[in-house]
Amino acid sequence: MTLTRRSLFGAAALVPLGLSGPAWADLHVPVIKVFLWDMGPNSMDNIEKVKGMGMAMSGKPDPVNATMGVVTDLPSIKAGDVTFEVANTSRDFIHEMIVMPMASGEQDAPYIKNEMRIDEDAAGAIGEVSELDPGASGKVTLRLKPGTYMLVCNLAGHYVMGMWTHFEVTP
Repeated sequence: MTLTRRSLFGAAALVPLGLSGPAWADLHVPVIKVFLWDMGPNSMDNIEKVKGMGMAMSGKPDPVNATMGVVTDLPSIKAGDVTFEVANTSRDFIHEMIVMPMASGEQDAPYIKNEMRIDEDAAGAIGEVSELDPGASGKVTLRLKPGTYMLVCNLAGHYVMGMWTHFEVTP
């Protein structure tokens, strides 16, 4: 095959259109949909009655008493690049989603009681979709290794009201 000036300029013109390697790579990143929910404007009313880490005490959210939560459309995914598309379905509260790896056998995250939140640095948080206004959405792409991760809203009091879930990454 002979390269002509016309074929070289034609090939060069495709690069700005996003047909180069990195753009194609993004098309194959699996997507996990994450929904942040609460039970409306009274979701934090019982915060004074919650003892310790509240709905987080049992190692899993309490579906009967939790007034806030995190739900994913898939319970697990293979290791590698993963995009979390996060939707705040609340009409009343700002929420966020933080991804934290869980150590083997770990039940509870390092908790700062007087701030009513998890110590993100001590927990080793690896990424987040920052505060989302009610009805807003955002996304983050992370490279995940096999293991268990916690997806949590770490705004004051939200974790203890049940706003977290575990997520598995398989080899």
